[in-house]
Amino acid sequence: MTDEYRPVSCGLHSEYELLAMRRTPVTVQYRDDSGAERHFRGKVVDLFTRDGGEFMVLEGETGRVEIRLDRIGRLRSH
Repeated sequence: MTDEYRPVSCGLHSEYELLAMRRTPVTVQYRDDSGAERHFRGKVVDLFTRDGGEFMVLEGETGRVEIRLDRIGRLRSH
C-alpha cells in the first residue's frame, strides 16, 4: 500500500466534518497500512492532520481507531 496521501474532495471532507461535529454512528470499510480490508463500527469523534495526511478518529465498543481519509472505501451512517 502506498504511503503517499491522496487528498479527498472538499465536499467529502465537509461531510466528514459534519459527522464528527454530530458524533454520528457509522460503519466504515477501509484499508489498513498493509492494504487489508477492515470494518469498524463507532462514532466519528474527530478529524485531524498528521504527516501530510488527514485522518478520521472513531470510537466504538472495541476501542478507538484512526483511519486515513484516502483509505476509506465506504462509510454508512446509522
